[in-house]
Amino acid sequence: MIRFLFASTAGVALGIGSAVAQPLPFEPGEEDRFNWQSHEEFAEQHDLTGQTLTITGPWTGLDAQNVTQVLAYFAEATGATVNYSGSDSFEQDIVIAAQAGSPPNLAVFPQPGLAQDMAARGFLTPLDAETADWLRENYAAGESWVELASFEGPEGEEALYGFFYKVDVKSLVWYSPEQFEEAGYDIPETMEELKELTEMIVEDGGTPWCIGLGSGAATGWPATDWVEDMMLRLHEPELYDQWVENELPFDSPEVVEAIEAFGWFVRNDDFVQGGSAAAATTDFRDAPSGLFTFPPACYMHKQASFIPTFFPEGSEYGFDWDFFYFPAYEEKDLGQPVLGAGTLFSVTDDSEAARVFIDWLKTPIAHEVWMALSGFLTPHQNVNPEAFDDESLRAMNDILLDATTFRFDASDLMPGEIGAGAFWTGMVDYVIGADAETVASQIQTRWDAMR
Repeated sequence: MIRFLFASTAGVALGIGSAVAQPLPFEPGEEDRFNWQSHEEFAEQHDLTGQTLTITGPWTGLDAQNVTQVLAYFAEATGATVNYSGSDSFEQDIVIAAQAGSPPNLAVFPQPGLAQDMAARGFLTPLDAETADWLRENYAAGESWVELASFEGPEGEEALYGFFYKVDVKSLVWYSPEQFEEAGYDIPETMEELKELTEMIVEDGGTPWCIGLGSGAATGWPATDWVEDMMLRLHEPELYDQWVENELPFDSPEVVEAIEAFGWFVRNDDFVQGGSAAAATTDFRDAPSGLFTFPPACYMHKQASFIPTFFPEGSEYGFDWDFFYFPAYEEKDLGQPVLGAGTLFSVTDDSEAARVFIDWLKTPIAHEVWMALSGFLTPHQNVNPEAFDDESLRAMNDILLDATTFRFDASDLMPGEIGAGAFWTGMVDYVIGADAETVASQIQTRWDAMR
């Protein structure tokens, strides 16, 4: 089979420009942590020699290098030529290409909202029912992934339009194992226990939380993650979905309850390093630094899977830092919901190669190769966790696999004026003292004005 992919002059595309060999990072058949059988069986079943598959997505830099190496296995198995191009302006580029009638075969959407809009305009091809059934049976919280990628087409019919691949987790609390052990604290397994631990740390003379909402023009976004996680822990996921669609008003009792549940942690000066006012102005990148002081300036920090990027240089997973699942309420009996984000593949120019590629995403090897590289999580239940080179990612992926419900970051699904505007600023106002009902009402009024 062909083992050649191509790099563009921009260094992030395959198949555009002069040809260069793309070696496979792991030789098929070697290293038993990979499911090579799935690779071999797929290769026996598909021959796309002479066909070209074009893919456009948001991945640049290291992610582009990684996906290039992953796609090499599809090319090796099928004989197809694979062209990937990544762009920081993907969202604009894919719309322009679709409108011009020259889209790639596949597009990788970083947010379901844009895919939903393009499906409604007839720019996406629905996937088959067998793929939906496969996701339900093989992805953890499978029904959630089907719902997240199911949209109405141009005639109003609903169908599966995307296959989620490469996921991020936000429902995480970071801490120092050494500090916890020295203080005699246990990892809380329920929200009730987390609140008890918060109060215990104060009683012991410490500060439980380091929280930072600062992010330049985007100040306030970390607070939205808190509120979204609380919505999933207080109410059925259907209410979360209605909230995202503005069918459940922002100033409904359910949403106000979630805001105030966040407020229980952040609006108590004893609970937050520097007090509530400091939380509103501390840069989110600086916030976790208190975990690494002696004695600790704080014991816990809630943030998404990317936050170790901002930990002190040389700090080590399992010794200097670790994380645990932001727990659910035991009394609510809502399972283990996980908040996160992710990317989904959609067919933008239907072809045999595009359909075969969607089927390839179902194979363990399509996930395990990236697992062995960096920065990849997957809800695929049939992958070998030993494929992870990074133990922290393996532990994070376990949280994803244990999820009973997965929901995408709500603020990313709401209209930009709300999710990346009024919601952000409203949460800052709330943290520094505004009433939750008043803030929620102001956000809803802004949303109503958009209609």
